[in-house]
Amino acid sequence: MEIEYAYPPKGRQLEQVKTFLGELGLGWDEGVQFTVNLTENGCILASGSRQYNVLKCIGVAADRQGEGLTASIVTELVKDALSRGFSHCFLFTKPQNIPRFEGFGFWRIAETADAALLENHKNGVTAFVDALGPVDTGEQRGAVVAHCNPFTRGHLYLIEEAARRCSSLDLFILSEEGAAFPYEVRMELVRQGTAHLANVQVHPTGAYLISSVTFPEYFIQDRDRVPEIHAELDITIFARYFAKPRLISRRFIGTEPYSRLTAAYNQGLHTLLPPRGIEVIEIPRIEAGGAAISASRVRDLLRQGRLEEIHPLVPNSTYEYLEQMVSQNHNKG
Repeated sequence: MEIEYAYPPKGRQLEQVKTFLGELGLGWDEGVQFTVNLTENGCILASGSRQYNVLKCIGVAADRQGEGLTASIVTELVKDALSRGFSHCFLFTKPQNIPRFEGFGFWRIAETADAALLENHKNGVTAFVDALGPVDTGEQRGAVVAHCNPFTRGHLYLIEEAARRCSSLDLFILSEEGAAFPYEVRMELVRQGTAHLANVQVHPTGAYLISSVTFPEYFIQDRDRVPEIHAELDITIFARYFAKPRLISRRFIGTEPYSRLTAAYNQGLHTLLPPRGIEVIEIPRIEAGGAAISASRVRDLLRQGRLEEIHPLVPNSTYEYLEQMVSQNHNKG
């Protein structure tokens, strides 16, 4: 048996991996950065991949089950993740596969009927939330979860409205990388833009509140249900590990006129949070130039070099950062 590595697979090798996974009823996730295959006589017996610290696209040939190949794949993926600075790894899988991966040093975070999330740090999610800081014991504690890619006046309006309706507000910024703006930049722009709001605490999400960017689809047969399945797992984690210990009773969201995925997620919030004792409050988006302000609109204008048109859409701190970024890129060119 041989081990082959790819960073990531391309061309014929990629097609072989896709074919192998397809024969197992699994798909391929774009965004993979590393793949390891166990092969014999040129045939793939087992395969697994990694995107940042998320392990995915793991499969073993049906006639080679029970030979420890999954353990070998997971070991190689974790070893590669460690070499890239990721000591804390996560794994999405079908619920029926949970016991298998628990045997490889992973612990269950949450599961639904369709998907489960595990991590290789025992009680990692509990420790993460405990470290977020003290909890205000006011009567109405609220939360906003946002990507802020980048931070816009639309985000600011939502946060200000939420803060006005709460004794204190937890503002969670998605920590994942891979977005147009790095996490550290997004977090700093949010901190600067909300510094005037005394009852707002800004927090990272770690890897626990799941973006649709990193949520895998490879084990989901009905791709049309991916947004629904993603939303249910993410909302389950939010309610159990974030809202409950931090006494959050309200979650604020903005209306979504553009993104089908975000609109589906918002519907999931309306359906799943109230039975858990969390009110969902949807705030209409503010507009500029006759259209709702969105981060995607800002990114489009930035790609087109129309910096001045961005000014009404973002707070001053964001605009100053974008000016500096454009200037630096121009000087490099």
